[in-house]
Amino acid sequence: MIPVRGLFEAHLPVANLDRSMEFYGEAIGLERAQLFQERRVAFYWLGGRGETMLGLWETGSAPQRMSLHIAFKVDVNDLLAAPARLKSAGIVPRDFSGNPTDEPVVLAWMPALSLYFLDPDSHSLEFLAMLSEKPQPERGVVRWSDWRK
Repeated sequence: MIPVRGLFEAHLPVANLDRSMEFYGEAIGLERAQLFQERRVAFYWLGGRGETMLGLWETGSAPQRMSLHIAFKVDVNDLLAAPARLKSAGIVPRDFSGNPTDEPVVLAWMPALSLYFLDPDSHSLEFLAMLSEKPQPERGVVRWSDWRK
């Protein structure tokens, strides 16, 4: 067996590449790795060049829509600031259930701090930061303010 050390790349189908490039490049702040205009695909680096890559592939509108989920690993302090930063970019921060929120949630079984939002194609995106505390699976999913009590 070859030991897998992490995920190198993920790909998302998008209806409009230009709109998605504005979202991921400008609103989210990912570094563009390469654009292949003739193929209607753009690649972005996550965590720096050569670390992890996200590919956006324009498929146009289709009768059967598929929405996917990707979690971006971030630092705790950045995640705590994310609700306000997302709102300032016109993006609605959401909790685990998909409801608008002003604070992240904690997935207590890990535990990890988490915040969700949607891209222009309704793919579910997540900022996630592992916490150093001991897992408490019996607590389920709790608001950050409740976790700290």
